[in-house]
Amino acid sequence: MSNEIKRLTAPRSWPVKRKSNAWITKPSPGAHALEDSIPVNVVLRDLLKVCNTASEVRAVLFEKGLLVDGKTVTSLKQGVGLMDIVSLPKMSTSYRMVMNRRGKLELVKIPEAKAAWKLCRIENKTTVPGGKTQLNLHDGRNILIDGGEYKTGDVLKIEVPSQKILEHYDLNKGSVALITSGSHVGETAIIEEYIPTRLTSENLVKFKNGTSTVKSNVFVIGAKAPEIELPEEAAI
Repeated sequence: MSNEIKRLTAPRSWPVKRKSNAWITKPSPGAHALEDSIPVNVVLRDLLKVCNTASEVRAVLFEKGLLVDGKTVTSLKQGVGLMDIVSLPKMSTSYRMVMNRRGKLELVKIPEAKAAWKLCRIENKTTVPGGKTQLNLHDGRNILIDGGEYKTGDVLKIEVPSQKILEHYDLNKGSVALITSGSHVGETAIIEEYIPTRLTSENLVKFKNGTSTVKSNVFVIGAKAPEIELPEEAAI
């Protein structure tokens, strides 16, 4: 498997120059899909511009100068995806990866206090031996809980790296959501109604502003107001 891909064919969600070089680092297989994550090498060099070369990125990693979701990163190919927390402890700065209005992944600077937690969407849940429920989250995490009070599409606010559940936001009327794909990508809106369908098509979410989209495009970011900083102002 190649360690690089051509810049011209890199995922459209990557906010990188397409013609500056022929090749760009390919993220290693991990928690996020290729089109939903950006490798650490590109994050430090092209997005944050704290390094100029891959060698400088390796030096930062060797000195344990980069954390993602509270864990030290050792590979420059590790992918950083939606809602991941990127921290540079020696610079006392942290960022959250979000989706902007152009459909690009973007790092937004956050207060240090907010670097201790992240939002994770529940993609699936299963009952495991012993009667516990396993929650499968959008970033590849699996959390075991005793009850079954959470639904797919709901979002958990978890402490990182411990994975302790701090809060829970329903995919329900009144919640604030970030639209992560489609014609309204990057916008925030208040949920008006969740509409299950009996067809093979995906369930729909309708918003108070009159727009709607499929469930997989909706990421709840708060109960009454956004819990996270966003890259652009968007009408709610």
